[in-house]
Amino acid sequence: MITKAAVYRGNKTFSLEEKQVREPGPGEVQIKVAYCGICGTDLHIFLGHMDQRVGFERTIGHEMSGVVSAVGEGVSGFEAGQKIVVRPLDHCGDCPACNAGHEHICHNLKFIGIDSEGAFQEFWNVPSHTVHMLPENVDLSHAALIEPLAVACHDVNRAKIVKGEDVLVIGGGPIGLLVALVARHAGGNVIISEISETRLAYAQKQGFKTINPKSVDPVEEINRQTNSKGADVVFEVSGSRPGVDLMTAAAATRGRIVMVAIHANKPTVDMFQFFWRELELFGARVYRPEDYDQAMKLLTEGVVDCASFITDVQPLEAIQSAFEALTSNPSAIKSMIQISKVSE
Repeated sequence: MITKAAVYRGNKTFSLEEKQVREPGPGEVQIKVAYCGICGTDLHIFLGHMDQRVGFERTIGHEMSGVVSAVGEGVSGFEAGQKIVVRPLDHCGDCPACNAGHEHICHNLKFIGIDSEGAFQEFWNVPSHTVHMLPENVDLSHAALIEPLAVACHDVNRAKIVKGEDVLVIGGGPIGLLVALVARHAGGNVIISEISETRLAYAQKQGFKTINPKSVDPVEEINRQTNSKGADVVFEVSGSRPGVDLMTAAAATRGRIVMVAIHANKPTVDMFQFFWRELELFGARVYRPEDYDQAMKLLTEGVVDCASFITDVQPLEAIQSAFEALTSNPSAIKSMIQISKVSE
């Protein structure tokens, strides 16, 4: 059997190629991929920022949905046709982090779709422990949002938001918006700081208070909206120098800051604010299995308006132009690639 796959060849180029489908090995599940979203990490790869890690012969992609196609030796609990998503983390099982129960931040973690073959292909083999079954009534295009939604669930769980707290989300891109939605669902009064007018307009349609730091002083505005208190919880999702400055300046006394973004360069953080206001800083990386379960629950409850969140859906054959469009128009919310047609 032949599968079509988009292969990253460097120099901002994908090559659409045909490959022989490999049968699933022991402990593996073979998936017919339906949809795969384009995430910020995928864009970093496309732009050549991760060539040393990824190389020039890899199929990437991990924000996916699909159905079980076949199972390998020793795999039970899965049948052909079942709707699934993949939690793309392959841990070693025997390092200090794994032994402490923190497999999601394994010292030897392999991120499937970056460190190994990913979902921008029609048939994809993955370890069975990464597969989560979906409810039958979930739309597979919507289900491809579960991976980034699980990121947001993990971030919000790290913050331990209490109902009624003031929450600032710095950066209104896809992850920032999902963090805002999950934080609001947890009871937070959410403000989003973002410079893109398109994303600000979308956030406002979703009922969020917004700040554009290009037009107002964000610290003054946050203090105004919180009776000079500041934000009890701050999520830094922008990955920018101004975002790091704002996260400490806008935090309330004993505020909690969650670092979500991956910064291209080591940021300088205002440690004086941590001393004067007794701030707390939390790291948040990827997700745990229970974050996936929560994301599936929130998706089925309609916490995310999937129809408006998905900006466009392109066929696999258009993956090159889809990535090029995102680099020239970063204001899109979520661009999705339809890998293959799966009957639902």
